[in-house]
Amino acid sequence: MFYITTAIDYTNGAPHIGHAYEKVLADVLARWHRMCGEETYFLTGVDQHGQKVQQKAEEAAIEPLEYAQQVTQKFTALWKRLDISYDGWAATSDPRHEKCVQRILTELRDKGCLYKKSYKGFYSVRQEQFLTDKERGEDGQFGSEWGEVIELEEENWYFNLTAHIPWLREYVTKHPEVVTPEFRRQDLLMAIDRSTNDLCISRPKNRLSWGIPLPFDPDFVTYVWFDALINYISFAGYASDGDASLPSFGKLWPAACEVIGKDILIPAHGIYWLCMLHAMGFPDEQMPRLLVHGWLNIKGEKMSKSLGNIVDPNDLCDLFGAEALRYYLARDTKTGYDSDYDPERLRMIYNSELANDLGNLANRSLNMCVRYCGGTLHTPSSDDEASAALRKSLDEAEKTFARQMDACNTADALGALNAHVSLCNGYIEQKQPWSLAKDPQKAEELQRVLYHLLESVSHVGFLLGCVLPEASTRLLDQLQVDANGLTPQSLAWGILKEGHQVQVPSPVFPRILTPEEKEKLAAKAAAKAGKNKA
Repeated sequence: MFYITTAIDYTNGAPHIGHAYEKVLADVLARWHRMCGEETYFLTGVDQHGQKVQQKAEEAAIEPLEYAQQVTQKFTALWKRLDISYDGWAATSDPRHEKCVQRILTELRDKGCLYKKSYKGFYSVRQEQFLTDKERGEDGQFGSEWGEVIELEEENWYFNLTAHIPWLREYVTKHPEVVTPEFRRQDLLMAIDRSTNDLCISRPKNRLSWGIPLPFDPDFVTYVWFDALINYISFAGYASDGDASLPSFGKLWPAACEVIGKDILIPAHGIYWLCMLHAMGFPDEQMPRLLVHGWLNIKGEKMSKSLGNIVDPNDLCDLFGAEALRYYLARDTKTGYDSDYDPERLRMIYNSELANDLGNLANRSLNMCVRYCGGTLHTPSSDDEASAALRKSLDEAEKTFARQMDACNTADALGALNAHVSLCNGYIEQKQPWSLAKDPQKAEELQRVLYHLLESVSHVGFLLGCVLPEASTRLLDQLQVDANGLTPQSLAWGILKEGHQVQVPSPVFPRILTPEEKEKLAAKAAAKAGKNKA
């Protein structure tokens, strides 16, 4: 079982392009593993508790749950629009999750992993956590990233995090697979050495009421991060007592891939979460694997409300289409690294690689097959040098695609397919099927050329299905290729059999026009209409 999850989105605002990137990345990987024949379970959801949600609800004069559900609807609507194929939905206000969290809290207290004490220190309202001197800048002040910082003294419950740090250091050192990419694991190792404080896991109800109550101390609710992290196991069926509405935990766990942003690797997932699981009794072989992605920036700056540079994915879907956005997010960002969002680059990549390269290749090849051969293909008896090179290129592209997808690197996987498509377009110019069609003695060579082109398009169209499922279906339908039963492992030359019939094509990837191009087309259409009227 391939169990993949994403960080659940905090219901304090609206989804932005960073949320969309994470979900598209996870969705592409989930679809890839399903395509490979693996039983796959994809979980995502929303983190609905915490002080910021409570404050927003108070401002709107509604209950926190109502506010959280209103924001949740924005996320679910976007995921539907982007065709995110999740199997399970996690919402931390779900009673099943609350039951699981309270059970874990009770067990940890009974084990002696939780204790109560009074603490005085500086508290970040934005991040909902106490700060220490290590969070101060060189000027001795807490930076703007912490928002409003106030001094508090209060009693709370603590998790003995530091007791698990020696284990964590050894585990992360000996298991390079725990964090991908490797340089993020090195970041985590350095952060582990700086972990010298236990984790406050509660908030007094007189300050924060919107949270899961501690079952053994009803005057406190659970700290949002401790609560939220447990979603990865609560909605996977952990401690569910056979609840049929949840999956089988033994079948799903451990998570093969938890997709998270670099900002929540340290300390939340890399330190808190792994130590929590260790304290609960999970052995080393039951630890999840963390896939850490970078940020989508604008001109090198992080998107933020304060800078006013947040990009709404819905606006991009309106402007470019959901498929164009999916392809751009999967193609232009190498997993683990930051990248700069650029709408012109989105348009350029889509037009270049899909509309011009693959779309043009499919349209030309199908049109020529229909025009010159009645839409019927015949398998060639032999290859010439150029055709053999094309077959070799396809084989190498497929192997690279599979290797990069297994490594969660969607950008280079798609790059491999595009390189082969470019070679196919060059093959057309070299062979010039339109010239071959004029000479009856070259009918066999014409069939060989068209067969090699459409066989290539069939393979590329199938593999593209994990990134653009609907476009893949439209393309394969025109090729009259039934993808049922196909897997990347079984994909081999000869999908198109002797006498295979194809359809007249229609554009699968229409170009995205600039406003100037749209104006010219409108003007041209108006002039033509006026001429016809006259």
